[in-house]
Amino acid sequence: MRKKRKKRVLVLMHEDLVPPDDIVGRPDAEVLEYKAEYDVITGLRELGHEVQPLGLYDDLTPLRGAIQDFKPHIVFNLLEEFRGEPMLDQNVVSYLELVQMLYTGCNPRGLMIARDKALSKMILHHHRIRVPRFAVVSGGRKLKRKPARLTYPLIVKSQIDDSSFGIAEASLVNNDEKLAERIEFMQANVGTDLILEQYVDGRELYVGVMGNSRLQVLPVWELEMQRLRSDAPKIATRRVKWNLKFQKRRGVKLSPARDLPPELERLLVKTTKRLYRLLQLSGYARVDFRLDAEGRPYFLEANPNPDIGYGEEFAEAAEAAGIDYEPLLDRILAIGLRKR
Repeated sequence: MRKKRKKRVLVLMHEDLVPPDDIVGRPDAEVLEYKAEYDVITGLRELGHEVQPLGLYDDLTPLRGAIQDFKPHIVFNLLEEFRGEPMLDQNVVSYLELVQMLYTGCNPRGLMIARDKALSKMILHHHRIRVPRFAVVSGGRKLKRKPARLTYPLIVKSQIDDSSFGIAEASLVNNDEKLAERIEFMQANVGTDLILEQYVDGRELYVGVMGNSRLQVLPVWELEMQRLRSDAPKIATRRVKWNLKFQKRRGVKLSPARDLPPELERLLVKTTKRLYRLLQLSGYARVDFRLDAEGRPYFLEANPNPDIGYGEEFAEAAEAAGIDYEPLLDRILAIGLRKR
């Protein structure tokens, strides 16, 4: 059997998330910040690749120097923003394209389309993929009443931020007064355009997918919240996703979706592949759906380059499909190396 050639891999990340070589004895809260970066670097080294981490913030000079000096075969891209702006990560990937440097994950166009929640929904609605009704509130525009085409409850989100940034229980509003309050709060504290989205009250499902032209869809995963207050909305708030103490207290867990009808699973697989291509994604992504009372899936958002830390939902879903963590990283490298 032909032995795999080991690669020089430049792992790209935010400068504040470059992990130490050893995390033994470090506080859990600290490790959680750079866990995915640490897991990827460690996993690639376990595979025998020569790995160099590189942190960026607002200057591409270190990236140019690392490409010239280290001469990587590929860049493993874990960068999610540039100069503090989520929408600018696509420009770093565009730079890699310009210098003909291979990279993992999504291409610039797919990053731009998927990052814009309104644009991605418009594209998919045009192609008859079910999305919640929505409206955009741009800039500092004030809104005293909901748009006529929408009905309460509505959820107020940033149009471009991910990882549930800015989402709390107060994001779900049921009247004009609360809507105006939440819009004012988000404009003051988040500062992006906003999207008002019809709330779909049902199960929240995540579907992982990887590939460029040939796609592999991973088993469907589900976000469960077992011990929420009776009056608490079942939404993936910032605390639900990132606060370990809250997750433990409220029984938040991510696990394989149970008791899904076979026809629904087939529909999710088919829809995921179709929208992945319509949104021009590549590399790997996680697609978020909600089921309504009739069991129909609604597209919420696509997340290119999702968290692939060990034990996170993408890696867990891959393991359920028979792909252990290090082979998953190798698979993602191979997809990136096949781009050209």
